[in-house]
Amino acid sequence: MGKKKAAGQKNSKVWSVMALGSGLAAARVTNVALNKFWQTSTKRKPPTNPADPDVQLWEAVAWSAMTGAAMALGKMLAQRRAATYYVKSTGQLPPQLSKDGK
Repeated sequence: MGKKKAAGQKNSKVWSVMALGSGLAAARVTNVALNKFWQTSTKRKPPTNPADPDVQLWEAVAWSAMTGAAMALGKMLAQRRAATYYVKSTGQLPPQLSKDGK
């Protein structure tokens, strides 16, 4: 195995850890923000299980939609920042990422 290939594999593992860490951090921050937003806007705790028939349908739908969209957005933004840091540190994109159409 050549030095270039070994370095690529090491960088790939570094990126995997960075992507995982940034995704987990984003999920935690997003969850806290969503809970506070929900409690402020509805004066109620967010539903623990939106599938529970005792939760009103509007509440289950709103919570599920907000959670899904916010988590996906948070993860994407965190991983973009991690990728920017990775590029500044290594001078290249992580092996798992490629520029769309470029």
